[in-house]
Amino acid sequence: MSAVFTDFRTLDVRFPTSVDLDGSDAMNLDPDYSAAYLILGTDAGDGHEGHGFVFTIGRGNDVQRAAIEALAPYVLGRDVEATLADLGGMWRDLVYDAQLRWLGPEKGVMHMAIGAVINALWDLRAKREGLPLWQLLGELSPEAIVDLVDFRYLTDALTRDEALAMLRDAEPGRAERMAALRAKGYPAYTTSPGWLGYSDEKLERLAKEAVAEGFTQIKLKVGADIDDDVRRFALARSVVGDDIRIAVDANQRWDVYEAVAAIERLAPFNPWWVEEPTAPDDVLAHAAIRQRVSPVRIATGEHAHSRVLVKQLLQAKAIDVLQLDSTRVAGVNENIAILLLAAKFGIPVCPHAGGVGLCELVQHLAMFDFIAVSATMADRNIEYVDHLHEHFLDPVRIVDGAYAAPVKPGFSAQIFPETLERYGFPDGQAWKEAQ
Repeated sequence: MSAVFTDFRTLDVRFPTSVDLDGSDAMNLDPDYSAAYLILGTDAGDGHEGHGFVFTIGRGNDVQRAAIEALAPYVLGRDVEATLADLGGMWRDLVYDAQLRWLGPEKGVMHMAIGAVINALWDLRAKREGLPLWQLLGELSPEAIVDLVDFRYLTDALTRDEALAMLRDAEPGRAERMAALRAKGYPAYTTSPGWLGYSDEKLERLAKEAVAEGFTQIKLKVGADIDDDVRRFALARSVVGDDIRIAVDANQRWDVYEAVAAIERLAPFNPWWVEEPTAPDDVLAHAAIRQRVSPVRIATGEHAHSRVLVKQLLQAKAIDVLQLDSTRVAGVNENIAILLLAAKFGIPVCPHAGGVGLCELVQHLAMFDFIAVSATMADRNIEYVDHLHEHFLDPVRIVDGAYAAPVKPGFSAQIFPETLERYGFPDGQAWKEAQ
């Protein structure tokens, strides 16, 4: 008798990071890093579970959890082997459900909930195959990879045949790139010094520490007050010198004319990129800003709600850097589509991370991209924030400013049971102590 999915458990997990203003920026003043968390169980008897989550910053995490919970009937009772063998089909079943689709379509809370399910299924598949997810994906054939992707709405920019050709072109050298990842890791940059609520003294101290730890790029939050932004940027530049890249992130604060004026003020300090200068869905505004401030580079993507929006950003030549997010879209499958789009347009992918667990997840996607899609690390790195990694069974490891390749089977998504209990909202001990 074949195994089926028997357990679909969701949790509301929140960390009181607002106390120290960790994660603070111009639009998100007091974030409590949170995860709407999912555990999938089966009756296979092998002890494996699938873990996935959606990152939020506090209020509304209960809404995201409810959206994930609504997907339980689509998973419970399904055949485990058949589901894991056809995760492209599972993605389509969820995304194209005739009634769920009305709640997006393909955006927002329900779409991210689908991502939690898809990511948990990939975590389970990788554990059952005894491989870290980056390696599992990196060893798939080009045909198997394109079978994971839904090309509906994409063919005016990327067809299945074009994607297959790119993947086949990247096949030579896969083994060598895997060996390089294991030996040297994947370059990282850190946002830890740059939160907007930090004092100048803390910014200066953390920037110095970042350089000493081997990081060649840091990032600063901007957007609350341009005079203060200029002063803080000048301070950071004086601390790290001219050879360290400094990116800035406005977190959607400006409209087009404000963005152009602000970037012109910041340009003398040589920003490596300016991230999310305006509304994340406004493709034409990004394109207009990019045209006006060139050669300063424009980056966005952490709030890109679907592969379709990413396609438009690329077609409109609106960005220089793409920053995909591991939980904003509908999971691994859609992020593979996004990686393929970026490769088609020759745009480097520098994933968004930080939060709670985003570093753990997104490293796998960037490493897969290097192995099987873009086959390069040129002008690419992964964001890193030194928060909350101690709560994960397989936390990220940074060595000399680079992500060390994970070795444990899975998607690195699993949080310790005691953490889930202690930080469960609102009844966990951490929240009782905070009252």
